[in-house]
Amino acid sequence: MSVVETVLGPVAAAELGEVDAHEHVFLRTPVNPGDEFLDTDRAAAELLRVAASGIRTVVDLTPVGLGRRPSQLAEVARASALHIVAATGYHRSAHYPAAHWARHADDATLLGVLVDDLQVGMDSHDWDFPRPVPSPHKAGIIKLGASYHRIDRHEERWFAAGAAAARQTGVAVAVHTEVGTAAHAALDLLDKHGVPAGRVLLAHTDRNPDPELHLDLIARGAHLVYDTIGRIKYRPDSVVLDLIERMAEAGKLGHVCLGTDVGRKSSLIAYGGGPGMDVLGRDFVPRLRRRLGAAAVDTVLRHAPQALLAKKTSAP
Repeated sequence: MSVVETVLGPVAAAELGEVDAHEHVFLRTPVNPGDEFLDTDRAAAELLRVAASGIRTVVDLTPVGLGRRPSQLAEVARASALHIVAATGYHRSAHYPAAHWARHADDATLLGVLVDDLQVGMDSHDWDFPRPVPSPHKAGIIKLGASYHRIDRHEERWFAAGAAAARQTGVAVAVHTEVGTAAHAALDLLDKHGVPAGRVLLAHTDRNPDPELHLDLIARGAHLVYDTIGRIKYRPDSVVLDLIERMAEAGKLGHVCLGTDVGRKSSLIAYGGGPGMDVLGRDFVPRLRRRLGAAAVDTVLRHAPQALLAKKTSAP
């Protein structure tokens, strides 16, 4: 049986239902000062809206040191009746100040943090204190980050640690691509470290809506997540619908996932903002169903993310 680790324990991949493949339930980062969201009650309220929109699983791609709250993640999972898949890993270097320990730790420490999160339980303090206090809530995916058009020297080390942890545990790897750039470089680096493209989810590719590039990435085996749904400042949602239709025409829809990637409290209805984390199920999915039909919706919300998230019984 294919299994996915959620914050409340392992779940059969087929039981995940409809998956929002890129979210942040709690987040704090120096990249967006003053726009953090860490309130448990508001997180639960937002996720109840997500559940009402028809989504059954949320993949929380918040990596180490950016405000992860494992016990509270479990609490809001219970309150919303959603499966939540949490992440470990390291973001692009802009998210970590110059003095942050992740910039200076040795390779064994970088790897040990990830493996502990995946196999023992995420640290209750999100590795902000010298003595970790493991929670009973495990991560189920690895998140890494690349800079704009490049992977810097810190990110190269974090990629190496993430790849080693993926090989050891069998979980998938999600990669932040800044404005959809450096995607091939990320696949090359992970492949160098023993993680094939078929175990990789490339985030933000819809910010660079280049269908030929996307088909090239898929030809290598990668999954793409179109995750700026409802973020009209980047481009209208019709552009994402066009991309999905192009991937479907090429017979590659099984490599496409969807998400909303809310990264600011000003985007959350629970904080008085918008469009809300539920915009995917509430607004976008009905448009996709009208354009391409129910089978296409099932592919991008169920089949593609479930296949990617399932642990491999033997690491690649």
